[in-house]
Amino acid sequence: MSVRRLAPVAQQPKSFEFTPANLDWAKQQIAKYPEGRQASAVIPLLWRAQEQAGGWLPQKAIEHVADLLGMPRIRVLEVATFYTMFNLEPVGQFYVQLCGTTPCMLRGANELKKVCREKIGEERHVTADGKFSWIEVECLGACVNAPMAQINYDFYEDLTPESLAKVLDEFAAGRTPKPGPQADRQFSAPAGGPTTLTAPGLYATAPKSAGPALTDRDPKKPGEPANVSEAPVPKPPIGDSSDPRQ
Repeated sequence: MSVRRLAPVAQQPKSFEFTPANLDWAKQQIAKYPEGRQASAVIPLLWRAQEQAGGWLPQKAIEHVADLLGMPRIRVLEVATFYTMFNLEPVGQFYVQLCGTTPCMLRGANELKKVCREKIGEERHVTADGKFSWIEVECLGACVNAPMAQINYDFYEDLTPESLAKVLDEFAAGRTPKPGPQADRQFSAPAGGPTTLTAPGLYATAPKSAGPALTDRDPKKPGEPANVSEAPVPKPPIGDSSDPRQ
C-alpha cells in the first residue's frame, strides 16, 4: 500500500464539527460500547464525518472525531490513513471508483480509463465545477459483471466506453442513471436468458401423493410440510453393545 497523506493545508477547512443531527447519531453509536471502549466507534464516526464533509476527511474532522472519543489524534489519523475507504483529499460530487483488477482489466477496463481521462481528467483531479473525480481501485467484488465502476454508493456494471460515457453525461445533466448492469441482462443472469437447467424433464409435475404447494394465504400447521400430507416418522434409535438396557 502506498503512503497516504492528508491534503495540503490550502485545501483544508479551518474547522469541523458534527451537525446537531450527526452529533446525536454519533452519541448513539458511542453508547453501544461499554465504558472505556468508546474508541470502538471510530470507524462509523469517521465515515459519518466524511459524508458530512462532502466525501472526504479533512484534518479537522479527524481531530473532531478523536476529541469526541477521547482518543489521541494520532490514533485516529492512523485509522483514517490505513483504510482506503476514507478519502484524504477532496473528491467530486460524483466520485468514480473504477475497478482495474484482473477480471475488469481483461474485459476492457483500460478503455474505460481513457473515457475517465477524456471526461474528467487525470486521477484524483476534481473538475472545475466540482462534479467529478475518479480513481482506479482494487477489486470491488462484482467480477461476474466486469468491467465495472462504483459511483458514490452505486455499482455500474457490464460497462463499455460508450455506456460509461453515457452514465457520466447523465450525471452531468442532473439525472441519475439506473445502476447495475448496463447490458441486456438482469443482475448476473446470462444475457439472452437461461443457458442451464433448461431441459423440460427437470420440471415434471409433482407425484400424485403430494398435493399442490401451499400459498401464503393457506393455513399451515407448525411442522407440517408444505406439499406432503404426512411427515415421515423417524425410526427409533438402534442400540449397540454399550447400551445398558441390553
